[in-house]
Amino acid sequence: MTASGVRSTREEQAPVLVPPSVPPPALGTHDLAPDLFDAVARARGGPAAVTELRRGQLSKRKLLLLAARRSLPSGTGFDEPYRRLAALYRDDPDRWRKTMLHPYLHEGLARALSECAHGARPDLSWFGELVDGGPAALSGPHRLSTECDGVVLRVWLADRGPFRDAHGYTPAEPLGADEVEQWQRALDGAWQVLVRRHPWHARAVAACVSTLVPLHPAPGGTSVSSAARRAHGAVALSPPGDPVLLALTLVHEFLHIQLGALLDVVPLHGPASPRRYHAPWRPDPRPVDALLQGTYAHLGVCDFWHTEQRAAAPCPRAEREHATWYGHTSAAVDTLLGSGELLPAGLRFTEAMREALTRLDGE
Repeated sequence: MTASGVRSTREEQAPVLVPPSVPPPALGTHDLAPDLFDAVARARGGPAAVTELRRGQLSKRKLLLLAARRSLPSGTGFDEPYRRLAALYRDDPDRWRKTMLHPYLHEGLARALSECAHGARPDLSWFGELVDGGPAALSGPHRLSTECDGVVLRVWLADRGPFRDAHGYTPAEPLGADEVEQWQRALDGAWQVLVRRHPWHARAVAACVSTLVPLHPAPGGTSVSSAARRAHGAVALSPPGDPVLLALTLVHEFLHIQLGALLDVVPLHGPASPRRYHAPWRPDPRPVDALLQGTYAHLGVCDFWHTEQRAAAPCPRAEREHATWYGHTSAAVDTLLGSGELLPAGLRFTEAMREALTRLDGE
C-alpha cells in the first residue's frame, strides 16, 4: 500500500510480444484506487474492477510468455506460434487480447515451464492451436449466449481440450446436441435470476466469466464446482438443475476468480506458514490463504441468499441459508482478523468484508 492508499505492484509491461525493432516500454504499475479496492472487498466491484484486474492478468501472461521464450528449448512447438502471436499484437490487437486471456493459457505455460525445469521436453502443440484457432481450438465448438433485459452473457462450453483437469475434478466427455441444449436452458434460467434479482453480480459475471467447463458430479451425484487460480475466467461445474443454485454457483465461483486476480496485484497476507485455522464450512483446518478465499466467496453466498429472502415470493430456504452462511462467514472474518497473518491491505480488505456483512444483517 502506498502512502496515498493506492495499492499497486510493479509489472513488466511488454517486451514480450513486441517485434524486436520496437524498443520495450519501461516498467509500469497496476494500481487499484482505494474506493474500487473497498468495493471489491464488499463484492461490489462490478465491471470496473473486472477490467482493472484483467489488466493485471494480461501482464502476468506476458511475463509467462517471456519466461517461456527464454526457458523452453527449440522443438517444443513454441517458437513459431510465438512469432504469429507477436504479429497479432501488431495487426489484430483484439484477437491478440482474446488469445492472451484464454483461461488455460496460464495453466498451459506454467506446466510447460515446470516440465522444462524438471528436465522434461514439454509438448506445446496446444499453443499453436490456440494462436491459430482462437478459443474454440482449446474449448470445443459450443458457444452459449443468453440475454435478459439487455444484459448478455456469452461463454464457451468447454467440453474438450487440455488443462480442464486444473479444476481438481473429472471433466465431462464431449457433449451431444441434447446435452448442450440442456446447458443452454439452464443458463437461460439462471441468468434471469441473476439479472432481475442480483444485477450487480450479473454485470460482473458477464464481464469476467468466459468459459464453463462441464464436470462429472461427485460420487453419489453431489454437485461440484470449482474456479482454478491459473484459469482466470473459467468456472467448472457439474450439470446444473435448479436455476437459483446455478446462479448462486456463478456468483460464488466468480468471487474466487476475482480474489485470485486481486492477489496477483495486491498482497493481502504474508508468505505461507504452517499455521492452520478453523473454517466453519469444512472439517479440516485451513491455511490463511484458503480461509481468505473461502470467506470471500461465502460473503457472496450470504449476499445472494439475503437478496433471495427479499424476492416477491417468501422463501424459507433463503432464510435458512442466509442465517447459516452469515454465521459461518462472520466467524471466519473474526478468525482472519485475529490471525496476525494479514498485511495492511488484507486487514483493510477483511474489515470491508465485515462491514458488508454488518449491512446485510441490518437490512
